[in-house]
Amino acid sequence: MKLSNRLAAIAPFQVMAILEKARALQAAGHDVIHLEVGEPDFATPQAIVEAGRAALAAGHTFYTAAQGLPQLRSAIADFYLQRFGVTVSPERIIVTPGASGALQIALGLLVDQGDGVLMPDPTYPCNRHFVSLLGGVPQTVAVDASTRYQLLADAAAANWQANTVATMVATPANPTGTVLSRDEVSELAALCRDKDAALIVDEIYQGLTYGADSFSALSLADDVFVINSFSKYFQMTGWRLGWLVVPQDYVEPALRLAQNLFLCPPAAAQHAALAAFQPEVQAQLEERRAEFGRRRDYLLRELPRLGWKIDSVPDGAFYIYADVSAVTDDSFAYCQRMLDEVKVAITPGADFGSHRAGQYVRVAYTTGIERLEQAIARMQRVR
Repeated sequence: MKLSNRLAAIAPFQVMAILEKARALQAAGHDVIHLEVGEPDFATPQAIVEAGRAALAAGHTFYTAAQGLPQLRSAIADFYLQRFGVTVSPERIIVTPGASGALQIALGLLVDQGDGVLMPDPTYPCNRHFVSLLGGVPQTVAVDASTRYQLLADAAAANWQANTVATMVATPANPTGTVLSRDEVSELAALCRDKDAALIVDEIYQGLTYGADSFSALSLADDVFVINSFSKYFQMTGWRLGWLVVPQDYVEPALRLAQNLFLCPPAAAQHAALAAFQPEVQAQLEERRAEFGRRRDYLLRELPRLGWKIDSVPDGAFYIYADVSAVTDDSFAYCQRMLDEVKVAITPGADFGSHRAGQYVRVAYTTGIERLEQAIARMQRVR
């Protein structure tokens, strides 16, 4: 039997191969320090877990509406109002199985065969893979420290093509942790509006910022597609729950896609997520955000001692994207050596694009400072 031709455009996710190898080393008795996978090390807040248990005990194990529980969509809308001062109708919110489900719906609404989607290089790999899966063309634009690895309106305009139908950006971004300013988001929205195209803004690390202005693109434009998730800030990765905010005219077709792609989001996870907005949970999440900030500051001081260069300070998420060209010309091999020789798992830049990928690595500070100190001491031995 043959594989579909579209699979040729779907590259393997190298960080998952590194994780698999790291877990095999652990199973063999080695002490591995995990700095590779973008998953918070904090357990889901207990109030959310208890709400999930209560939902299961109450028999909430059946299908929900495809768009998600009305009370959860209302809670998300209230979150936008309270946190960002922006009014979003719950009708425009589609609850999805993870942010990946939201991304599939957004691209499914916009991309036909041969259509192009502009995005930065480096970026989260599934962005370009989902475009390819739909028969679209990922139009990657090389970005660097001069724009904090963000795709700005001038570069988007310069790389616009006749088949471009959308621009996709992330703030805070993966793998770089950098953020867009309000003016930069507004300029991108204006460009897309002028081109009769869509702007998709990935905000799944929203809330995890350290001194940077925290806002939603929805406070600047109501014709953008915004992707978010309960995975990162809310620390519910395995619960697989996200959401998509669409412009009003796209609600009905988005719901059609949701019905056919997923039927509905996980029921128990939706009931659990209602507890994520409780004041005591929000206070706990803010304490954890502060801890992420302390870890970031520690690594910003210590990583340059390895000969690494951090040419754009991350303002959010929990990643540092570092230039390691002073110590290697092959970051993939370098990551393999780190794991093999000193049992520290980090991610090669090749996972995130092709622009100078061989000279970059991504470090996820998703472990405590004591373990980060051990990681630094170990990595100093790799030359």
